[in-house]
Order: sequence, then structure tokens, then C-alpha cells
Amino acid sequence: MRYQIRKKLAITLGRLGTFLLMGSLFLALSSPVEARENSLYGIHLMNTGELDKAAELLNPSPNEDWNYVTVPLTLDDLKKVDEWQAFLAKAKEKRLIPIVRLMTRFDNGAWQVPTKKNIVDLITFLSKLDWPTDQRYIIVFNEVNHAKEWSGKIDPQQYTDSLRFAADWAHSEGKNYKVLPAAMDLAASNGGTTKEAFKYLDEMLAYDPQIFEKVDYWNSHSYPNPAFSSAPTKTGKNTMRGFTHELAYLKQKTGRDFQTFVTETGWEDNYTTRKWLGSYYQYTADHIWSDERVIAVTPFVLQGDPGPFSGFSFIDKNGRPTTQYRAYQDVIKRSLEKVIAVKQ
Repeated sequence: MRYQIRKKLAITLGRLGTFLLMGSLFLALSSPVEARENSLYGIHLMNTGELDKAAELLNPSPNEDWNYVTVPLTLDDLKKVDEWQAFLAKAKEKRLIPIVRLMTRFDNGAWQVPTKKNIVDLITFLSKLDWPTDQRYIIVFNEVNHAKEWSGKIDPQQYTDSLRFAADWAHSEGKNYKVLPAAMDLAASNGGTTKEAFKYLDEMLAYDPQIFEKVDYWNSHSYPNPAFSSAPTKTGKNTMRGFTHELAYLKQKTGRDFQTFVTETGWEDNYTTRKWLGSYYQYTADHIWSDERVIAVTPFVLQGDPGPFSGFSFIDKNGRPTTQYRAYQDVIKRSLEKVIAVKQ
């Protein structure tokens, strides 16, 4: 999701849709659990100071699972070596696997296009730190099919060059970096400030047919659009199943079967969604995120209140759990219960 809220659209659930959804949700509760190396579940952070709260959400009861956190690294963070090393040390203590999204600097209403020096500086900074895990996951920027994420312009060719350079540099470090591309906004249309996601990917591949050989995993922002409010039973590219459309596209275009991280997802808490959030999250966990190609899911965002992301926030401005928090943590608790039952 780009760093601005789209105009909200009103969505009404009809009686027939409600009936069908409830039937699907009932079936979801009996779905089997998939065995995974780590827990599927994570959360998206706004900054490095949120790990304790993330651990409370993701580890509601004592267990040995590792969970995931997505966190941005900006050029301004390069002065904060001690803060970032403390973050990674605490991540190890809390059994949280960091997914670090490379960012530049927000200026003149947009995130600036990275120079090669910017990319080298960001990766070099990360290479000097002690990480909690052997694999170091990095995301090469964000939703570049939005002009506001790329110096106010849409430029698939320039992003392709940046992705190639970043991937080559990271892999040459010998630090076991795992490179993820910028996720696309799957709800974006073709216009002056946005480009439809698959059109953008087409232009990347036309410019460099081998570009996706440079990345280790796919990265998806699969949101329940329109208005971040649709039911999880929807199946279009702009829904919670968005990543399935991306993986099918990649298979067709490259012949490669990608695994994916869903590093942003989730509903806005509003009058349409609020009473459904618990059922929505459980259905999604059982029928969508259970796809064996999904490595991790980090809904957006742990603490976005106060601010434009308050409707997505899992913790409110007073530090209290929101409806989002409770719905998602219930899913995590049920997942742990299933794992324990299987082990017994």
C-alpha cells in the first residue's frame, strides 16, 4: 500500500453474499494445518522500536516458533548503527525474523530514486550488522508502479536497473542475502501517477527478460480491494488472493515457480468490515495463506495510529489492542493449538 490512503469506497454485503460467506467460513474452521519451518505469521512495523509489542502479538503463548517482521530502512537510518544492532539483537531474543525494506528519503512529495551509491550504502550498512538468522531478507524498494514511490515518475526500466544492481551487489557480499523485488500495488490503474501492476511487470521483462532471475523470492501486497474492505472469498487480482495471480504470471513468463512473501495485507477497520474481521482473518488463514508457496505474511501495520493508517493499526494511539489485533491474534492462537494437537 503506498503511503497515502485511496478514496474510500462504500461496499455493502447482500444477504445472499453473507449466506455464502458464512458457509465458507464454517468450512474454514476444520481445515488442516500445514507443517512449516517457521511460523507463517508476522507483522509490518513502522520502525525498529516496536519489537516488544510485535512479540506480544505474535507469541501469545510460550512456543519455539520464529515469526516475521517487515521493517523499513531509510537513508536517514544509516546514522543509527547502534539502534539497528540493538533491534537485530532483540529480534534474536524474541525469535523474530527481519525482512528489511530498502528505502531512500521522502522529498518533494515522493520517495527519491536511489543512486547506485545509495544502494551500496544501504546494503553495506546491513552487512556490518549481526543478524539473528543466517538468511538476510531484503526488499528492493516499494510499490514502484506509483509515481510517489519513484521521484514522482513511473519508470519500469530505471527500476529494473536498480533492482538488478541491488541484487547483484547484495549477492556479491557473501552474507546470504535473499532479495525480494518491490511489491506492486495490485489495485493501481494506468494513469499519470500509477501504472497497472502487470503492465509494469511486462515493461520490466521487455527491457530485461532475465530480471526476475536476479531475485530469490517474490514479494506481494495482496489487499482486499476495493477500499481495503472486500470479503476474502473474492478472487480477483486486487484481492487477498492477489499473489496467486502474480505467481501464475511469473510461471507463464519465466517458467519459474516462485515462493512468495506477503509483506503487506489486511483490512481497514470500518463500519463495513468491523464485525467480520475475525471471520475474515480466519478464512484467509485457512484458505489463502495456507498456500504452500507462501513463506510469510506480515499484515500492515502494527502501530499506525495516530495518522493516516489508523484504520489499519493493530495498536491504537493509547497503546491498546484494536479489533485488528484481536482478530489476527486469535488466528495465531488457533494455529498454535493445531500444531500442538498434531505433535501430540
